[in-house]
Amino acid sequence: MKQSFRDLDWTLLGFSLAIALLGILQIYSATRATVWRGAHYKQILWILLGLAVFWLASRIDYHTLLGRAPLLYLLCVLGLVAVLAVGVVRHGARRWIALGLFDLQVSEFAKLVLILVVARYLADLRQDTVSAADLLKIGVLVGVPMLLVMKQPDLGTALSIAPVAAGALLVAGLKWKHAAGLLLAGALVMPLGWQFLKEYQKERLITFVDPSRDPRGSGYQLIQSRIAIGAGGLWGKGVGQGTQTQLRFLPVPHTDFIFSAYAEEHGFAGVLLALALYFVVLMRILSNAQTAADRAGALICVSVGAVLLFHLLVNVGMVIGRMPVTGIPLPMMSYGGSSLLTVFLMLGLVNSVRLRRFVN
Repeated sequence: MKQSFRDLDWTLLGFSLAIALLGILQIYSATRATVWRGAHYKQILWILLGLAVFWLASRIDYHTLLGRAPLLYLLCVLGLVAVLAVGVVRHGARRWIALGLFDLQVSEFAKLVLILVVARYLADLRQDTVSAADLLKIGVLVGVPMLLVMKQPDLGTALSIAPVAAGALLVAGLKWKHAAGLLLAGALVMPLGWQFLKEYQKERLITFVDPSRDPRGSGYQLIQSRIAIGAGGLWGKGVGQGTQTQLRFLPVPHTDFIFSAYAEEHGFAGVLLALALYFVVLMRILSNAQTAADRAGALICVSVGAVLLFHLLVNVGMVIGRMPVTGIPLPMMSYGGSSLLTVFLMLGLVNSVRLRRFVN
């Protein structure tokens, strides 16, 4: 145990905690005079619990988890079905299961399960490339949870499941012709998919193109977000001094739009700091993928990195107006227990791979 403790990726953990501490500071600033006052205390508790699950996931041999992947997948699907049946409804969406002390968002943990399922399947392949048949099977495995999450409806989280397969497939040997075929199929399906979107989802996509068409309605969040970021300037206005954040012009400044509030109060310099921290975390994950003892371990690390990168790009792109508004949280900074615990479980899984890199 002493050797395992010493061999943990302390750089990865340290920089992840630094990001989480920035999140606590911004949650405190954004909620101190609102109905969410005290949310930063809850976030601290989630981080402490996250450290516990990080250590637990690190101690468990990832091969053991890969062996349980089919069972975990079944439980995951059943959990998503249970959300649709008895889940808690908020803002017109049924995404949580009430567990008394807190509400569990099953879709967040589905990403972790799919990382294991996809890694196990691709690691068992006998060839260096992924065939069309294997690609179809992976599509079904990932597609079932995605469809269940979209049914909630939660398009943002459903889309964040896709990088699990995308990252692993690229490493496993996805052929360029198959990749081109997937991109072409996606482009052809998009007009059809438009018909299945909810009205508010369609409105978000339209507003993304032209926020000024409805500045007091669907375009309000994006407009206020861009004003807040621009107001931060080079050094920011200081903690608790952001006008857009403190005067409540910026909606949900502690969850989806926390990066906007952070940019207003910490400026361009603070943004560079946060992005630099994320960069180090992602590089450490890829470094652990390179030193993994086997293909399955490398695939796990790459999938974790792909999911975190997707969340980062979409959330930051959303708040600056380069992506449509979605409910995708910023990893380790946005307020929320399910998302935070999932990220620390993923990082623990990466450390499980690291601790066993010399095992034959």
